[in-house]
Amino acid sequence: MTTATDEGDSLPTTTDLRFLREAIALSAASKDRGRHPFAALVVDRDGQVISRRGNNSMPPEGDPTQHAELTAAAAAARSRPAEDLADATLYTSAEPCAMCTGAVYWTGIGRIVYGLSEKRLATLTGADPENPTMDLPCREVAARGQRRIEIIGPLLEDEAAEPHSGFWRS
Repeated sequence: MTTATDEGDSLPTTTDLRFLREAIALSAASKDRGRHPFAALVVDRDGQVISRRGNNSMPPEGDPTQHAELTAAAAAARSRPAEDLADATLYTSAEPCAMCTGAVYWTGIGRIVYGLSEKRLATLTGADPENPTMDLPCREVAARGQRRIEIIGPLLEDEAAEPHSGFWRS
């Protein structure tokens, strides 16, 4: 049984905060391109970015399964062996949904560091049909697996919320 780190168990490093801010900046760039304001990157143990992705799940040309976290994890899995990903971190502007947490699990990425919590995101998106939120914390999803995923977040929520300002039809 996996044990996802409880809130407060691990403290973020300055490196964590730097890459989380990069994910938040990428989420703003996604918004500027007319996409949903989410983004993620996967970083190896040496601090090298393996993959960066903005969200591409928005109609009409977007695929609703193409969340930034899922596509960043998939790209990392295509470029690195599983043993390398065990020490990698997925940095994401918002708490990964159940699908994206599953992608992190299946690709073997060992850590998640996220900005905006799902609960805070729901207050920003309201009932917008383009983002029907799921009140299922990533820690609960990760706790159901056999592999341990360290999870740190929410962090920098005010900064992570900024790209969502004025975007959603609440």
